[in-house]
Amino acid sequence: MDQDVELRHLRYFVAVAEELHFGRAAERLHLSQPPLSQQIRRLEELLGFALFVRTSRSVALTSAGEAYLERARRTLSIVQRDIEETRRIGEGKVGSLHIGFVGSAMLTTLPRIFGKYRAQFPGVQLHLHESFTSQVAEGLENGSLDVGLLRDGDGQETMTTTEIFKEPYVAVLPLTHACAGQKSVSPGMLRSDPFVYYPRSAGSRAFEKPMTVFEEHGFRPQIVQEASHWLSILRLVGAGLGVSVAPACVRRIATEEVVCVPLRGVTMTSVVELALRNGDQRPIVRQFVDLAREGSKR
Repeated sequence: MDQDVELRHLRYFVAVAEELHFGRAAERLHLSQPPLSQQIRRLEELLGFALFVRTSRSVALTSAGEAYLERARRTLSIVQRDIEETRRIGEGKVGSLHIGFVGSAMLTTLPRIFGKYRAQFPGVQLHLHESFTSQVAEGLENGSLDVGLLRDGDGQETMTTTEIFKEPYVAVLPLTHACAGQKSVSPGMLRSDPFVYYPRSAGSRAFEKPMTVFEEHGFRPQIVQEASHWLSILRLVGAGLGVSVAPACVRRIATEEVVCVPLRGVTMTSVVELALRNGDQRPIVRQFVDLAREGSKR
C-alpha cells in the first residue's frame, strides 16, 4: 500500500513534525484541524506505524517518526528541485546548446551575442563549434548542431535562415600593390592579379558569390593558392602571393603588410545568417535565436 502515500501526506506530516502542534500546523497549511488530523492518521495507517505520540497537552514524534521526518524532507526537497529544473528546461534556461559558426562571423557582432547569452542563461551548457558554412549546415542536417551561423549559405529546404548581419566586400591587397594607396578600386583593376582564396568546399555559394563581382567586369579571378582561414589568406597576400576579396570584417585582423580597400561600384554584400532546422521550437533554441536577432540590430 506504500504507493498510496501522496506528497500532500508528506507535507502535512512535516508541518506537524516541525510545529509539534496540530493547530499551528493546520494554520500553516491553510487547513482546518480535523482534516489535517485525519490525513495524518491515514498516513500512519498506510505506513503501518505511529508517527506521533499524542496527549491532551502535547504532540511528540515517535522514534519511527523522527526517522521518517528526515526522509520526508528529503523526498519533498527532491521533488521540488525536479519541478524547478523541469520548469527551467521548459523555459530554455538549462540544458546543452550546440552552435556551429563560421570563423569570420567572430569578427562581427557574434562574440557579443555569445557573451550576452552566457550572462542571461548561465545554466545552459554552451558548446561552440567553429567550422565552414558547408560543415555547419551538415551539422544542422544530422542533428549534431542545434543552431548555425552561416556566411552566404547555400539555402536548404530543411532549414530556416534569418539574416543577422551583412557587410560589403573589400579587395585585400599587399601593401606593395599599385592600388594599395587608393581610396577604392574597381574590380576590373584586379584583372591581371593572381588570387588567394578559400576552397569551394567551405560553401559553394559563399565561394561563388564574390566571384560574380569580377565576372560582371569580364573576367573570373585566377586562384593560385587556397587557404582555409582568413588570417592565413591575409598573411599570404601580405607575402606577395596574390590579392583576395573578403567581407569587410577582415579589416579587424589585417596585418601591416596588407590593406583592405573598398570595391568601387559594388553593391553586393556578404550575409551572415542564423540557421536552424525547420519547426524546431525548443525553448533553449528559441531563446538563443531571439537574443541573436535582437543583438544583431544594435
